[in-house]
Amino acid sequence: MISLRHFLLFPVLMLLVLMGPAAQAWDDEADFRAPTPPRLGFIDGQVSYWREGADDWVVARRNLPLAQGDALYAGANSNFEVQFDSRSFVRADESTELSLLNQEERYIQFKVARGLASFDIRSMAVGDGVEVSTPDGAFVIEQPGYYRVEVGSRETRFITRRGGRATLTTADGRSLDIYPSEEIVVAAGTAVQVATYAAPPEDAWDRWNNERSDRIGESVSARYLPPDVYGAEDLDHYGYWRVLPDYGPVWIPRSVTAGWAPYSMGAWVWDPYYEWTWIDDAPWGWAPFHYGRWVHIGGYWAWAPGPVVRRSVYAPALVAFLVRGHDVSVRVSTGLPGLWWVALSWGEPVLPWWGHQRHRWHPRWAGWGGPRVVNNVVIKQTTVINVNEIHYHNARQPRAVLTAPVDKFGRAPVRAVAETRLRREAFVPVRGEMPLKPARESLFGGAPRAAPPPREATPRPAVATRPPREKTLPWQPERPRTQGPQAAPVLKYVKPSGQGDARQQPVQRPPFGADAGPERLPPPPPPRLREMTVPASPARPAASTPAPAWQPAARTAPPVQSPRPVPAQQPGAAQRAPQPVPAVKPPPPAQSSPTPAAPPAGVQRPPAQVAPVRAEPAQSGRPQPLPGKPANQTYRGQEQGVRSWEQRGGR
Repeated sequence: MISLRHFLLFPVLMLLVLMGPAAQAWDDEADFRAPTPPRLGFIDGQVSYWREGADDWVVARRNLPLAQGDALYAGANSNFEVQFDSRSFVRADESTELSLLNQEERYIQFKVARGLASFDIRSMAVGDGVEVSTPDGAFVIEQPGYYRVEVGSRETRFITRRGGRATLTTADGRSLDIYPSEEIVVAAGTAVQVATYAAPPEDAWDRWNNERSDRIGESVSARYLPPDVYGAEDLDHYGYWRVLPDYGPVWIPRSVTAGWAPYSMGAWVWDPYYEWTWIDDAPWGWAPFHYGRWVHIGGYWAWAPGPVVRRSVYAPALVAFLVRGHDVSVRVSTGLPGLWWVALSWGEPVLPWWGHQRHRWHPRWAGWGGPRVVNNVVIKQTTVINVNEIHYHNARQPRAVLTAPVDKFGRAPVRAVAETRLRREAFVPVRGEMPLKPARESLFGGAPRAAPPPREATPRPAVATRPPREKTLPWQPERPRTQGPQAAPVLKYVKPSGQGDARQQPVQRPPFGADAGPERLPPPPPPRLREMTVPASPARPAASTPAPAWQPAARTAPPVQSPRPVPAQQPGAAQRAPQPVPAVKPPPPAQSSPTPAAPPAGVQRPPAQVAPVRAEPAQSGRPQPLPGKPANQTYRGQEQGVRSWEQRGGR
């Protein structure tokens, strides 16, 4: 006879049995979704790059995904930008060395060894954290704001703006709170000295950071992409958005050479986690090569991001690797082409070559919001798929199947050759293991060597609050840590002092600095709307207005405070207007087009709208019209409404 106890346990056991597959599927999906690597999205000048295990520093590539331990260095008259969240950026000025120490799901650690860097964080979820390690202390950021850090040979200065707050952990373990519009000076020595001052007025570097972030936040292409996809602003400058009935909004690149195909110009590099990763040469080459799918229509290649999902999933490349039959080992040993790849088309699955073993070489649609398509047929989630019987749609398109010599794959920049000798039926997808193994040159894809940063005789260790994760993952074999010209970043781990219940503890503030300059003047009041909408009266000639014999103090810039030595900068280092470089040189503008006025210093000039260099038409040599309808159309009555509002002069 069944007791009451067994009778009550029976529903619980049944519930656990039913929830088992769903829980396993959720765990698999969560494990497959790793953090999106930071993107090196902008380079101006000479920027060097180093990855652990490499022989030397090399020239950094735009669109490089950073891995744990990577280091960047900006040379003279140079700067760069790294994006590490949907609206979070770190920008480094000349003579600045920046490293990525660690990246977890909700916590990221950077190291500034020397120079000037700014962290412009426009949004941050509750519970996220950004740690900035310096030789004099670790700064933990947990809310949006603008943060500027300057690391010198004897002290570190940290400035907060736009409501930013942070916590400082010194080398001796003290934890101090940093408030908005504040400057903290940390001096090294036998006893760590910390002093607080009011944040100084913004300079050209701060204004350039604000201007660049404002422009990135106003991207038109962002309306077609998930909010966590980087590089939407690049699509605005280098292509057209069209609407197609079968694919929805698609993006067509403007400046590509005839016969171009996706994943044909760039480099394959080895990433410690994602393994073989594609870096495209195009300035817009981030989002279209790590998200979405590529379709070929009307003689054009178009990138289809698919329906917008709540959260995207980064992929090192969305291609299908192919081999010819079963003679891969012979071709690899003889140095002949033995590996091919083709861009995935609408709805096709990716066979991951990275991540946990239970995910590898199994069809995945993580991050894809559109239909699931196999062999041009829409399937259900429960459909059993034979990987060896997948025929990729883009393999039928001209010059879409690409290959490179085996001895050049991952060791040199790729100028892929289209496979035209073999029929698509001769290829089968790679499964089980990639036939090509990485070499030391694969860490940077054959990039040329670059000048390393100057080395100190006795480098100071950086302060960090937590150690980085080990690179050797559980499903990878143990391998010795290779030491190159720069070993792993030297760190000093300091545990922040516990404060118990923060609501009942007094706020620990740094003392006011004794060596202070004059008081900072209050800012001017914000302008009224009428002042911005009503045209200003013409200015009088300067000759008719006598110069006053005395200027009020409010019009003069306050002097720089003595305890804050500013690192030497070239005059144009922060004021240069960074401009994206198109894939091909644009033609000169028409004679009838008016010449725009030169932009003010620090303002980026948008690239000129040039006619597209069309891809090779599928059937005809005559120019083909763009498929679909324009996507970025404005409201018909908007222009008239704006004019009437301006005529009223605002309110």
